[in-house]
Amino acid sequence: MERKTADELSRLREAGRIVRSVLDEVAAAAQPGTRTQELDRLAEARTRERGARPAFKGYLGYPASICISVNDEVVHGIPSRRALQEGDLVGLDFGVVHRGFFGDAAVTVPVGRVPEAAQRLLAVTREALARGIAAAVAGGRVGDIGAAVQGWVESQGFSVVREFVGHGIGRRLHEPPQVPNFGARGTGPVLEEGLVLAVEPMVNAGRPEVRTLGDGWTAVTADGSLSAHFEHTIAITAAGPEILTLEGA
Repeated sequence: MERKTADELSRLREAGRIVRSVLDEVAAAAQPGTRTQELDRLAEARTRERGARPAFKGYLGYPASICISVNDEVVHGIPSRRALQEGDLVGLDFGVVHRGFFGDAAVTVPVGRVPEAAQRLLAVTREALARGIAAAVAGGRVGDIGAAVQGWVESQGFSVVREFVGHGIGRRLHEPPQVPNFGARGTGPVLEEGLVLAVEPMVNAGRPEVRTLGDGWTAVTADGSLSAHFEHTIAITAAGPEILTLEGA
């Protein structure tokens, strides 16, 4: 695990601000009738305007700039000519690289009006992220984050995806340690000051199992239930976790 210097943290903050500004604009554009490939083009254009480049495009062969996952799609959905419809849930997972450092964040947004059950899934998943981040304190353990997420999600009648987890981030998009959204408190690597993590709960309305579609990327819930995904890049500091991809930053 690599602890970041003050200069490296400064660059990570810059990357985080770009991620957030682009992600907010794409989320606002996720309206009924909008094609997901239009959102992909918007994300790439706005990123390059800010002097950065999309982190996901070409990563391990991924063909787009942003992952767009709709309804029962958990993560890694590929943008296409698919038009969003009223009532859809749209997961937007996005990263950039800027001045040699990566930022990564995700949000799930409703398209128009969505059923109350979908609204509750969004609220529970957003709160799971907040609780996971609150547990990310210097001197604690990575397992504290997963335990906080899992405990909350399962208490609300939902389930946590096991196949995909959070991760360290810095000069590489994925660095040690892995940050599961499940586990036991007091287990896993120690959270040291200067460590930067991407914390990203993925929560299913039904069972936790997922399967991957024939495109080799898109993961969907095995039972067809809705899924939601929220993510922030955070830094472990003496004063508590610092969110580098904070809304409104």
